[in-house]
Amino acid sequence: MCSAILDLGAAPVDPDAYIRALMRWHFDPATGSPYWLRRAHTLDFDPLTEVGTFDDLTRFPNVVDEFRDIEVAELIPRGLTGADREIAGIFESGGTTGLPKRFVMFEPWMEFALGWDEFHYAGLGTVNTLAIAPSGPHMFGEFATRRARRHDGVKFTIDLDPRWIKQLLARGAAEEAERYAEHLIDQVGHILTTQSIGILITTPPLLERVARRPELVDSIRKQVRFICWSGAHMDADTRDIFRTEIFPGIPLKGLYGSTTILGMSRERGEDHPDGLPVFDAPSPYIAFRVVDPATGRDVAYGERGQVVMNHLTKYALLPNNTERDTAVKLPPLPGAWGCAVADVGPVETFGDRAVIEGVY
Repeated sequence: MCSAILDLGAAPVDPDAYIRALMRWHFDPATGSPYWLRRAHTLDFDPLTEVGTFDDLTRFPNVVDEFRDIEVAELIPRGLTGADREIAGIFESGGTTGLPKRFVMFEPWMEFALGWDEFHYAGLGTVNTLAIAPSGPHMFGEFATRRARRHDGVKFTIDLDPRWIKQLLARGAAEEAERYAEHLIDQVGHILTTQSIGILITTPPLLERVARRPELVDSIRKQVRFICWSGAHMDADTRDIFRTEIFPGIPLKGLYGSTTILGMSRERGEDHPDGLPVFDAPSPYIAFRVVDPATGRDVAYGERGQVVMNHLTKYALLPNNTERDTAVKLPPLPGAWGCAVADVGPVETFGDRAVIEGVY
């Protein structure tokens, strides 16, 4: 049986007690997933007796590459029952660093993650949503669908295959990639100019393309009440131009996350002094570290390093995952684990592959 300390939204708890309960859940044969119960035998430490703090999670190897070809049934904790076991979807990573990785998203966690970000949308009322974003196996699209439902509206979307654009760019077919991207914006234009849209969800590269078309900018200014961006990097200058010149008066908020942590962090209300958004994760369920890629040691606040992500719930254990992004480390909110991040951007190479963002 799951300890109440692991229930979503439980009262603030002792961090060490939470980690110990999490280890008992994921490494007890009665409650753990087949994957972790098997993987435990290959570790050079005992998670049940040697992992009792957040810092101890650094002992785990980064295992997410193994999720490229593992059977998803192996990832389901045996202790999940009833509503806890209801699956919201099987989602895949974007494929930026190779073959996609697959993850199981459970319904309670999906709804918690959406609700955690709800305050950004408070007061919008009944509105329709346009998602200029990947759908199919991507978590991004499902979040957009559920966001629309929460506002009693419908979701409009377009056909978008981000992996195809990455393939085009990787082989140097820049002209073909450009034509495909403009084809996407053509689809967007037909929706924006014929339908009522209150929430726009997209990626920075696609928002930039939308902004090149005056008629679409005019349509957004007239009707859109909130713009959410995610899935790729946005620098401070571009963000400032969007907020002050192109879409003045429309809230523009970012989410930073990854399918490999089954969720996202949200933008703080206040900016970093240099105009960059600051992202906080929903502690204790998701927690960031920022490390020196050469040593793996945490960098100091204000310094740049590589982002390490942790997903820590009864639904999944994804510890110590080095991401393809670098960021500036900032202090977390009071009581939160790990750190906040700002100025997130992709590394040039990850493993032995060039990192190509494309449009997602």
